Amino acid sequence: MIATPVLVINSGSSSLKCSLFDMVTGHEALSGLAERLNTADAELSWRTGGKKHKLPLHGEGHASALAAINQVLDKLPDLNGAPVAIGHRVVHGGEAFAESVVITDDVIRGIEHCASLAPLHNPANLLGIQVMQRLYPSVPQVAVFDTAFHQTLAEEAYLYALPIHLYRDHSVRRYGFHGTSHQYVAREAVDRLKLDPDDHAIVTAHLGNGCSAAAVRNGQSVDTTMGMTPLEGLVMGTRSGDVDPGLHEFLAEQQGWSIQEITQMLNRNSGLLGLSNLSNDMRTLTEAAGDGNSDAQRAIDVFCFRLARQIGALATTLGRLDALVFTGGIGENAAGIRADVLNRLSLFGFDCDPDRNAAPNTADGRITRDSGTPACVIPTREEWMIAHDAHRLTRN
Repeated sequence: MIATPVLVINSGSSSLKCSLFDMVTGHEALSGLAERLNTADAELSWRTGGKKHKLPLHGEGHASALAAINQVLDKLPDLNGAPVAIGHRVVHGGEAFAESVVITDDVIRGIEHCASLAPLHNPANLLGIQVMQRLYPSVPQVAVFDTAFHQTLAEEAYLYALPIHLYRDHSVRRYGFHGTSHQYVAREAVDRLKLDPDDHAIVTAHLGNGCSAAAVRNGQSVDTTMGMTPLEGLVMGTRSGDVDPGLHEFLAEQQGWSIQEITQMLNRNSGLLGLSNLSNDMRTLTEAAGDGNSDAQRAIDVFCFRLARQIGALATTLGRLDALVFTGGIGENAAGIRADVLNRLSLFGFDCDPDRNAAPNTADGRITRDSGTPACVIPTREEWMIAHDAHRLTRN
């Protein structure tokens, strides 16, 4: 039996993830993914007890997917009753939320207020919260914010060089994202590499379809690459990362595109996909580059160049660099990308060990030689962090 079950819900714009954890053992008893919601191909897949199951959702949306998850939980033999808490990933907390919070009516209003800062994400996150409140009205629920970890940024790090009234009146500033992941792997790095918990300087690189890096000093975020939205910063799967703001006017004049069309292009058709004209998936690009595809190689080169440059910039905000951590789908699995980036950062003392990098399965995850600055691979556990906060804030 699951002694202390906590459910995690990550409700996205067109997909929905869920995980059920036993907080006593740390075991993930169930993981599920509902994808292609509101299309004819919508389906729910879940894994439990080493077996994978699928259920068509017949074009339904988030509410039906959550109801289907509820039915799966009802039939789970190891779950006796409802979860003791439910944790929700919320992308944008603005300046209102610097930490995870138990969800109340005031919290919901605060999340709604931040929706203009994340119009693709916060409404979907809210929908997940509201549906689960109806399904489990007596179960306490917790919001865990992607932006919360970065609320320790100083003014000099979060302000844009814009008229200050835009910040004061409209909250235009840098917020940062992937905070749950950066916080987790930074803590793990301190433990695994035996760094001083009260005196350390780490750069963490979360690399997946979305990518960001963060400078972490003594457990606190002091700088990060994403900004007011998740579009700023590194090259990503389909997102451009940093571009000249003058590009908008140029494209409007030359192409006749609207602001919405330009934003769509920067978010959906750029990054690795745009550069390669092939794929947003690093595995596909690596294979194609190995076969001589110059477009795929170009995308990889730009990705690594921009990442190394940003890591170097983040290191300057720390004053020194004790360790670099790779995480996320690319960070954890793309040995060639890691080697390329470390070679570009050799002035920081990184000396990539090919054998360790090919199989980073040691206790500390180190992929560099012992004589230089350590770089390591640490798998992220965002869902576990959400479950941990939900349990911590709701247990009696």
